Amino acid sequence: MIRHECGLLGIYGHEDAARLTYFGLYAQQHRGQESAGIVSWDGEKTCEVRGMGLVPDVFSEEALRSLPGRTALGHVRYSTTGVSTIRNAQPFLVRFQGEDIALAHNGNLVNTRELREKLEADGTIFTTTNDTEVIMHLLVRAMRTRSLEDAVRRACEQIKGAYCLLVLARGKLIALRDPHGFHPLALGRLDNSFVFASETCAFDLLEAEYIRSVEPGEMVIVNEREIRSERLRGEGLLPAAQGRVRPRQCIFELVYFSRPDSIVFDEQVYLCRKKMGAILAQECETDVDYVMPFPDSGIYPAVGFCQQAGLPYEHAMIRNHYVGRTFIQPSQTMRSFGVRVKINPIRRMIEGKRICIVDDSIVRGTTMVTRVRKLRELGAKEVHVRISSPPVRHPCHYGIDFASPKELIAVRYPLEEIVRKLDVDSLHYLSVEGLLQSVSQPENYCLACFDGDYPVPCECK
Repeated sequence: MIRHECGLLGIYGHEDAARLTYFGLYAQQHRGQESAGIVSWDGEKTCEVRGMGLVPDVFSEEALRSLPGRTALGHVRYSTTGVSTIRNAQPFLVRFQGEDIALAHNGNLVNTRELREKLEADGTIFTTTNDTEVIMHLLVRAMRTRSLEDAVRRACEQIKGAYCLLVLARGKLIALRDPHGFHPLALGRLDNSFVFASETCAFDLLEAEYIRSVEPGEMVIVNEREIRSERLRGEGLLPAAQGRVRPRQCIFELVYFSRPDSIVFDEQVYLCRKKMGAILAQECETDVDYVMPFPDSGIYPAVGFCQQAGLPYEHAMIRNHYVGRTFIQPSQTMRSFGVRVKINPIRRMIEGKRICIVDDSIVRGTTMVTRVRKLRELGAKEVHVRISSPPVRHPCHYGIDFASPKELIAVRYPLEEIVRKLDVDSLHYLSVEGLLQSVSQPENYCLACFDGDYPVPCECK
């Protein structure tokens, strides 16, 4: 399973801010299942509730009542920097010189170690292991002598990598994306309030109007009087001689991470995935009895694949949607039980059939091996695999928790050997060129996990 950093929700100027933040986080639960938190502000005091687990487990009715105010920001987390403990749960809230400052972060910095060592050498004490606390220390130091907006700019001049930030302080809510815009952040309106979310599916649940994406390198400031936009500036961010930095948005948001009903990077995720499947069908001939996805991520490219290839579409594997994180883990002797409890075959659809599996990606290959083995045991005549993204050959330094290079199956083995290890009759990946044809602005995407071309060099690994 591929995992990524987290999801953000911020709202300014609504009487039900905390409750709406709860529902906005609930809609983005897929972006992080380790911890959740909400910070609210009522004009005088700041309150917080954070906890480990899923959103409904962390927030009770009593917890939401303890979060008064018309402004709130929330966070769901999966850790890529820092261990999974309550100390690393966000939003991160501190009090400095009589001021409350709250910060929520989605992404991953590549110079965390360097910054942390410099700060510690200067006497800074850290209480967590995540990179968000590094950003907070830089922000607080700058706030001593600067406005909040200038302090945010100063902090961003020093950090490198991927970051979407929500900052709540001094009666303002600030939302921003890094200059490359690695991960998504959207702006919406609900009545007379403004809402920010990692994905627009949160707006749909809240019945908020989607306005637009926050642009790469843009900082949006909201207070009780106005909403305005400014650009991040500073050495290494927006060189005057070169103009704006080229956007390098994470294409895996469209391949796998984001919900299909979201608009991400101004793309409808569902339509992009269908197009990936259709282009994949154009790139390889497939003679089978039917096409099946592995639910849920393979469903949408499989639809496009079938429509393009003129092949029947079947759900021969059924997912159990009620398996949560609290499910009792099987013993070591119950091999593959964890996979079987999540997805189960329709036996009569498999025996003697030539089957094509469409899925979004193969990383380690262990899950695919288990699933193909089950199809073989049930008498599948042929098993062909089609993947709606290119082979993953490089780690991600910007907030996606891929396996290390030595664990990536496409690094360890050539295609012919992968076919043998998976025990499939054929395997075809979508080409990089085909993947880029599925989006409207192909020049604006990061493909580092496929081609090793890193927009921001990593200094931490």
